[in-house]
Amino acid sequence: QEAERRVLSGMMNSETACIEAIDKIRDTQFTDRLNRQVFVLLSDLYIRGTRPTYIELIKEGTTLGLIEKTRDVGIIQNIAESYIDDKNITYWINKVIQASKARETQSLLRKYAAQLSESKTDIQQFITEASSDFFALAMDAGSERIDTPQEIADLGIKLVNERVEKYRKLAEDCKVLGQVPMEGVPTGFKTLDNMTLGMKPGDLVILGAQTGHGKTAFAMNVARAACVENPNNILYINTEMSREQIARRWGAILSDVALYQIQSGSLTNDQREKVVQAYNRLRKSGFYPCSIPNLTPQKLDVLARKAKIQRDIKLVILDYVGRMEKILPDMTEWQVLEQVIKSMKLLAQNLKVACLVLVQLNPDGTLQGAKRMENECDLMLKMIPVSDNGRKKIEEKLKKHFEEFNYRIFVQKARDAESGVSIPLVFDKPRQQIREAEETKTGWE
Repeated sequence: QEAERRVLSGMMNSETACIEAIDKIRDTQFTDRLNRQVFVLLSDLYIRGTRPTYIELIKEGTTLGLIEKTRDVGIIQNIAESYIDDKNITYWINKVIQASKARETQSLLRKYAAQLSESKTDIQQFITEASSDFFALAMDAGSERIDTPQEIADLGIKLVNERVEKYRKLAEDCKVLGQVPMEGVPTGFKTLDNMTLGMKPGDLVILGAQTGHGKTAFAMNVARAACVENPNNILYINTEMSREQIARRWGAILSDVALYQIQSGSLTNDQREKVVQAYNRLRKSGFYPCSIPNLTPQKLDVLARKAKIQRDIKLVILDYVGRMEKILPDMTEWQVLEQVIKSMKLLAQNLKVACLVLVQLNPDGTLQGAKRMENECDLMLKMIPVSDNGRKKIEEKLKKHFEEFNYRIFVQKARDAESGVSIPLVFDKPRQQIREAEETKTGWE
């Protein structure tokens, strides 16, 4: 029970410990009744956004009638006071898991000892079942099983039926607006959304752009589509801007008032009112930002898990990887980038969220280590400025005329869609707004 109490103490005193414990331990892995109840209460408090301190725990437990005995209160107080450094939390969590596994082992031994004492036991079948159970326990393979073809076929039928019903409902909802039903979080760019049906859970999307060419503007316009214009919660992590800078950019994006006017304060009364109304729209959104210049992969993991637990986020935006701290001092920048990309893909899959990662392109538009990153991601995009000659070439290739545009998205890789596609963009830098260029009425000749 010492390991259990050390974990609970860590949860009451450290947010990092709390996140790790909730992520890795199940309440059934606690052997002591009181410890199990305390773990459930602490987890529920944290998920609701309340810091799970000793005081909050006692209040919650008393209200629910789960902590009533004076003896239990005394035990919990001792647990809270026996705080360990959160650097050791992983050790104690593993101790709890191993103890739970030992109890499962004893249970299996008793089960198979009883079977073995029966005279009609099929020894070959007995050995097969026992070895399978013990191997699964040893390898933590409880959720890793080999499916039968019948199970996969049944699953396929179930998924198809669910998808058809979901699509028809979405199609009906979208018909009035002339939209395409999304499977994931929309980007706000019609052609891109039509190609991908949105950023789906487990997707890793990489956007590359050169310095000063709209990485953050792109990220915030995607955020606008995802959580202001649609009901999704997102986590936006910025490694180079302050809270104030992020807030000002939102004012420009949502109000159509130039950013430099918001920064300087040179607003008319009408403009000021428009900006205030823009912030009131943001107030009702699902935008959860975090400005953290000294971001590490470990901090990123904790932040994402916290946001998933407390806010049920659907999208993580990392703006941008170039400012991430190195895991090892001698790592090159592209090695750091490659490592972060791999960890972000795992994060997307484990948390069942979409991840959008912004990276910086070299002056010639290339990205070092790009091939390795392409292998990890589901969608790789580049935001590239366009010259007059470039506009003509894009229109010739697409056989369409567009309003004047100054940037394009180049789809370098798309796992579930066509790659090598250019999407014309209009980047209004004063207002920090990016939208897809509209096709003009004149036909292609």
